[in-house]
Amino acid sequence: MDSINAKHLTQDQLPEKFTDPLVTADGSPRACIKLKQLKTLWFNTGTLCNLACQHCYIESSPTNDRLDFIKLSQVQQFLNEIQLHQLGTEEIGLTGGEPFLNPDIIAIMAAILRRGFRLLVLTNGMRPMLKRQTGLLALQKRYGDQLTLRVSLDHCREELHQQERGPKSWSAVLEGLCWLSENGFSIDIAGRKRWGDDEQTLRQGYARLFKQHHIAVDAFNAKRLVLFPEITADPDLPEITEQCWQILNVDPDSIMCASSRMVVWPKGDPQPSVMACTLLAYNQQFNLGHSLIDAAKTVPLNHPHCASFCVLGGGSCSVA
Repeated sequence: MDSINAKHLTQDQLPEKFTDPLVTADGSPRACIKLKQLKTLWFNTGTLCNLACQHCYIESSPTNDRLDFIKLSQVQQFLNEIQLHQLGTEEIGLTGGEPFLNPDIIAIMAAILRRGFRLLVLTNGMRPMLKRQTGLLALQKRYGDQLTLRVSLDHCREELHQQERGPKSWSAVLEGLCWLSENGFSIDIAGRKRWGDDEQTLRQGYARLFKQHHIAVDAFNAKRLVLFPEITADPDLPEITEQCWQILNVDPDSIMCASSRMVVWPKGDPQPSVMACTLLAYNQQFNLGHSLIDAAKTVPLNHPHCASFCVLGGGSCSVA
């Protein structure tokens, strides 16, 4: 299995050792994560994208509509639930696909910001975003740093970024980044470690790029420049047992599903569902129901992504 085609395996296609949610292949108790507090709620705004990246974790593309565009009314339903049950949610994240292709995106952003949540929007920073300049400027003027846009810039070198994103993607993303910076937006950058660079060297490369283009991002701030580990489905990937927390010196409360959930709307379904993780948008074992209260369940770490990205890779999609 390669890392591209193995990303969205259904549960019966998983390597056999990952199939039992409670026990690993050697009979050890599998690690499970309790939801400590719903600090971050993600909405997948739809899987359509203007790009078809080489290693997209959710296989977004101009033709992948497996997840439909989320509607403003559906987002409001979950925001109401947060406030009704006083869930203590601090941050809302919008991901895709490309969120700025969603027809309701500016209205959705405004509704979230109006209720006082911090808002993080993941975008490739290209033409779909720039077509929303008027709405974005109005939100930035009113809400300032309550709104952050995280732009995907996979590497600080043009040829490597374009290896992932395709021809002409470099100049397009730099145009978007420069526009955001010139207009005072709070910006994060999402880079990748897939090419094996030393982290300090990589951050230095980004710093030179940001200085050259007058982009107001501190490349040495790990929250402003997030360098994500790669997701793999290596059959030799270790399983995560209860003993691993001590062996690896990892706090289970630091794992994404201890503090976040993601809302998706699968095409053809009558209503959205809440998934355990931003990385597992299609796998129905990790579908926790149709409400945030239903979704406050313990999540077993029986998927390769749990090990490669979250536990061993130390990855997390949120700012907090």
